[in-house]
Amino acid sequence: MQIIRWLFLLMVINGPARAQQSIRLTGNWEFLKQDVGGIWEIVRPVGKGNPESVPLWQTVQIPHCVNAEDGVDPDVNYYQGPAWYRTQIDIQNPYSNGRTLLFFEGAGQKTDVYVYTTKVGSHTGGYDEWSVDITDAVEAFRKTTAYQAQFKGKIPIAIKTDNTRDLEMIPSDLSDFNLYGGIYRYLNLVYTPPVAIDKLFAKAATDKAGKVGTVQVSARLFSSPTGGGREGAEARGGKRLLVKLIDPNGKLMQQKEVTTDSLQLPLHRREKEGGLTGDVHLVDFTIKAPQLWSPQKPVLYSVEATVTTEAGSFVQKEKIGFRHFEFVDHGPFLLNGQRLLLRGTHRHEDHAGVAAAMTEDMMRREMVMMKEMGVNFIRLGHYQQSRIILNLCDSLGILVWEEIPWCRGGLGGPVYQEQARRMLTNMVEQHYNHPAIIIWGMGNENDWPGDFPEFDKEKIRTFMKSLHDLSHQLDPSRKTAIRRCDFCKDIVDVYSPSIWAGWYRGVFTEYKKTSEDEFKKVNHFLHVEWGGDSHAGRHAENPDKALQAVKTGNGTDERAGDASLYGGAARVSKDGDWSESYICNLVDWHLKEQETMPWLTGSAQWPFKDFSTPVRPDNPVPYMNQKGVVERDLTKKEAFFVFQSYWTTQPMVHIYGHSWPVRWGDEGEEKMIKVYSNCSEAELFVNGKSYGIKKRSSQDFPAAGLRWNVPFTKGVHQLKVIAKSGKTVVEDSIRFQYQSEKWGKPAKLLLEKISEENGIATMQVKLLDEKNVPCLDATNWIRFGLAGDGKLIDNQGTPSGSRYVQAYNGRAIIRVHTNGGRSVISVKSEGLATVFKDL
Repeated sequence: MQIIRWLFLLMVINGPARAQQSIRLTGNWEFLKQDVGGIWEIVRPVGKGNPESVPLWQTVQIPHCVNAEDGVDPDVNYYQGPAWYRTQIDIQNPYSNGRTLLFFEGAGQKTDVYVYTTKVGSHTGGYDEWSVDITDAVEAFRKTTAYQAQFKGKIPIAIKTDNTRDLEMIPSDLSDFNLYGGIYRYLNLVYTPPVAIDKLFAKAATDKAGKVGTVQVSARLFSSPTGGGREGAEARGGKRLLVKLIDPNGKLMQQKEVTTDSLQLPLHRREKEGGLTGDVHLVDFTIKAPQLWSPQKPVLYSVEATVTTEAGSFVQKEKIGFRHFEFVDHGPFLLNGQRLLLRGTHRHEDHAGVAAAMTEDMMRREMVMMKEMGVNFIRLGHYQQSRIILNLCDSLGILVWEEIPWCRGGLGGPVYQEQARRMLTNMVEQHYNHPAIIIWGMGNENDWPGDFPEFDKEKIRTFMKSLHDLSHQLDPSRKTAIRRCDFCKDIVDVYSPSIWAGWYRGVFTEYKKTSEDEFKKVNHFLHVEWGGDSHAGRHAENPDKALQAVKTGNGTDERAGDASLYGGAARVSKDGDWSESYICNLVDWHLKEQETMPWLTGSAQWPFKDFSTPVRPDNPVPYMNQKGVVERDLTKKEAFFVFQSYWTTQPMVHIYGHSWPVRWGDEGEEKMIKVYSNCSEAELFVNGKSYGIKKRSSQDFPAAGLRWNVPFTKGVHQLKVIAKSGKTVVEDSIRFQYQSEKWGKPAKLLLEKISEENGIATMQVKLLDEKNVPCLDATNWIRFGLAGDGKLIDNQGTPSGSRYVQAYNGRAIIRVHTNGGRSVISVKSEGLATVFKDL
């Protein structure tokens, strides 16, 4: 019901940002994963069976990512190079002398756009929005014979994307995420009249008490080029601009009309440092006692601007929110005058099966899940993200730190630095109106060398200062921040050091002391990135065993080489079991400590969802960063519920171990049953017998006191918990088998089909010892193969969607599209006999 409620809310208030005629170009695309000899090779007429035609075009939908599968292919490096998209579209601009644009919400990492054989635009940068005016090229093409003869009145569009490695671009290829290629966000065909609003800026502000709200509205207009009769008298004539302020219920509050000769100027932002240029101040609004925006009540007003000429009208509408925030010097974070503990996470644009090409529905589902976990803050790592995500943050009430992709590698030359400044300017301008945003991020891990022979800290400081100044020039109302670059921490407004207690260094019980020490070093401390990896489906009876070998008192930061699974001092990231059991304990400890840190602004766990990365080929799912609390396909891990038990008020209860089918130990041995809940009390039943009521206390680690030691004997056991919060009762149940037989080393593989539904067979392999006893702690590498009519559902970046994967508790799962035919599936593991099964 909670999800349905949020989805309904989003459908009501999360409308489009622009009101001109805009059409998403999603279908009728062909894709080529390679380069061509020239643009003529894309558009030349070819007959069926022509041996000179390139045979590798495939039909795709936009958004589309070049690396939808190979980003997590265990056997190859992901493709970095040119790729092509082509289509034919019917263009009918309804405006006399209007403009026709291709509006890109994001494409990576360099893009060239063609109308037939004419190059009409280029863009460098994989994450900011941009547009190409194709008006003149379309008109020129319509005068060619090919327009009617070959293309039957449609306009051929070709787009080249290129994510080739380039040291003079940001982000660095040393980054812990893929630099994807493709048109992986929505592409729109946009029609505008000859005079239109290029950007509308609405600065909403209120005092700490929320007594008075003000809105300053300015705009950047576009007028079609003069000359050649293109603009027309209607555009050269007088312009009238009406600005409205609309309340959250859609009721008109105030409106003002602007008529000025200054609006006749063709205005553009100049591509240089120095702030917003060419903007026209339109109106100011003042309202008493506005409804305030907050995570609890994300109230959104609207500003609507209509520019009218004899050629017609253009309308643009922007959502705004009134809120006042403050980072107290050496103190907590305040929103609307009240302390708010920022309870955060992170997000990469990455998803199973599609990589960066997430649809709007996928994005909405992901963000609603975050809200249901209790998130009120998110850092968007490590680049400007989709406008859809920012709209969702506004609507759901999730505060935002958004940053440019200056990430790792050092500092490049003039081209590199200009790109960083341009991307910062674009990010601030394009997301300026979102009330959710409180921080502009200048960079990430800029103390990480490697791309250039020179690593000059003073030059990095100088450039960081220039970005900080530019950000405040563009938007004085928001803070700047960076994460993990100690020699620049005095430059920005908010700083996050590297604290990975219990993962890369130290133990998780050192978290509070380390945070206190770091807090004292800066004016405004905010801890982003903490947690650890967990291989979904892997559980442990003694998860904290690895902590015994880890040295304490030597810092909890991540240092060079700590992410490696080999060499160096003992650390949980290398020597731990990567179980969900351990990560739940780590998360549990962090969250219970945060409740006793009144000076803390907040933190952000890294990240919400597992994501692909080229720098982790040896992880249990190769090329995956597995620190998410949900898998890459949004399947919840156990840690999701630990967060929910601390951060939410909607009554919930969850018994640990829903993905743990077999537990083990001696006959009659007591095992801990942990329950995560935000209710005041819970009662556990095992096989129908009550084991008593426990009261919740957040400081009673683990599981806030909701834990029971229960003796188990061999066989199947049914567990149920009933939790109460006032008059509300919630419950949860699990069923597992208890194994008391001891096992030796793995000696054989058992492959079996455990289900089949809708043409998809689920296959499971188990590792057995020589006596056929399941080896429940086995972590052997498993490789699946298939021959025949079916197809493995692999390259998903999940433990159950990878053909090469580490076992979790001595088993691994893969799914197969049977395609209604016959197939043979194989599974092998080093040192063991390969087994086969006929499907």
